[in-house]
Amino acid sequence: MRRSRVSIMFSILLLLNGISYGSDCTPTEPDALGPFYKPDAPVRSHVGTGYVLTGTVRSAADCMPVPGSRVEFWLAGPDGEYADAYRATVFSDSSGAFRFESHIPPAYYGRPQHIHLRVSAAGFRTLVTQHYPEKGRTAAVFDLVIMPE
Repeated sequence: MRRSRVSIMFSILLLLNGISYGSDCTPTEPDALGPFYKPDAPVRSHVGTGYVLTGTVRSAADCMPVPGSRVEFWLAGPDGEYADAYRATVFSDSSGAFRFESHIPPAYYGRPQHIHLRVSAAGFRTLVTQHYPEKGRTAAVFDLVIMPE
């Protein structure tokens, strides 16, 4: 796949500054949407406190950040039930970065702790996946690599 001059120049600048996105970005594995997804979650960056999830949305084609990506989150409340209070939408910033804060999701009905994510951006396939917090951790980085259409 041919890379644009802008993409090549940006990569050179990043390398000169000691930053590399690499030449291969493996797409993030999709995971189950589950039965509790609802569109149009409110735009907000937190639905609780105690767990912070950050990451960067990148293109699988060239590892470049995808600014303005819509990242939707939904998770079970502390009582193990899904509710509108535990849904949010954030948009990645100019560097593709996002930040979301919530409570640590509970395990329920034999499922491990998890946060659902749905990532969409113009020119890219929508990704549905899940993040599984590590026991005892209060923060994680979960980079998302999405496929061009």
